[in-house]
Amino acid sequence: MNIYVGNLAFSVSEDQLRSAFSQFGKVSKASVIMDRVNNRSKGFGFVEMDDAAEGNSAVEALNGHQIDGRAWKVNEAKPREKSRW
Repeated sequence: MNIYVGNLAFSVSEDQLRSAFSQFGKVSKASVIMDRVNNRSKGFGFVEMDDAAEGNSAVEALNGHQIDGRAWKVNEAKPREKSRW
C-alpha cells in the first residue's frame, strides 16, 4: 500500500517518517520529497507498507496527528495523473 503524507514539517527526515509508521507494521520504503534546486523538503512524502491492513491502521491513526507542530494529512496515495503535455 502506498501512503501519501502531507503537511510535514520541513525538518522531518525519512527515518522519522519510517519510525512513525513502523508502529503499525513493516515499512518497506519511506521517502520525503525534496526540492531539486535547494535540496529542502517540499513538505510531503510517501510510505510503502506491504500489508494493506497495517497501512489502513496507520492512515487512520496518523491522519491529523500533530507532529513537530503540524497536523499530518495521511491517506492512500492516488496514482499520478499523466501530464497533458
